[in-house]
Amino acid sequence: MSKEATSGLQALLTPEESVVVLIDHQPFQFANLHSHEPTMILNNAVGLAEAAKVFDVPTVLTTVLEERGGYLVKGLQDVFPEQKPINRTLINTWQDERVVDAVKATGRKKLILAGLWTEICVAMPAIQAAGEGFEVFVVTDASGGATKEAHDMAVQRMVRAGVVPITWLAVASEWQRDWAREETIAGVTDVLLQHGGASGVAFAWETQLLAGGRVGSHA
Repeated sequence: MSKEATSGLQALLTPEESVVVLIDHQPFQFANLHSHEPTMILNNAVGLAEAAKVFDVPTVLTTVLEERGGYLVKGLQDVFPEQKPINRTLINTWQDERVVDAVKATGRKKLILAGLWTEICVAMPAIQAAGEGFEVFVVTDASGGATKEAHDMAVQRMVRAGVVPITWLAVASEWQRDWAREETIAGVTDVLLQHGGASGVAFAWETQLLAGGRVGSHA
C-alpha cells in the first residue's frame, strides 16, 4: 500500500471503491475456531455482508473443499441467496484465478477481506494482494484463528505487509460516512439493530426516547 493511502481522507473506505471477499466461513473452520467466540464471528461476518448489500458493495463468497468442510454457513449464504460461493482447492484464495478475476472485474482497489482462519486463509491472500497494488483491509472481528495467538500473530504479520486491520462496524460507518445519506440509513440501521450488540441495543433505546416512548414500555 502506498504511503499516500495510509493517511488522509483518501485512506478511508467508500462504497464506490470497495470490494469484499468472504473466505471459508464453513462448519469445519468454525469447529476449530478458538481465538474468539464462534457465534460472535458469525454475527459479525453476517453484519459485514448485510452492510455490503445495503451499500451495493460487490461481495465475493468463497469456500474451500466444501464437500468435506461443509457449505457456507446458512446465515451468510442467506444474505446472497442467488450467489454460489467459489469452491476452491487452493489454500490461498488469491491464487484462485476465479476469485482474482471476480475482484478485478469490479475495477475496485480497496479490498476488504474476512474469513477463517486468520493465520492461513486470510493472511495469505491479504499479503499477496497487498503486494499486487491493492489496498487491503482485514476485518479482524469477522475473522478468527485456531488460537488467539495464531490470530494475533497473523494480524501483526499482515500489518507489516501494509494491510490495514479494521472492525466490521468501522467498515459500515466509513461506508455511511454521513447521517444525511438517507438512501442507506434505514438499511444500515437495521444491520446495527440486528448485529450491533450493545451498540444496537443502545441505538434502539435512543430511538425509543426520541420517539417519545418511555423506558420499559412495550407500547
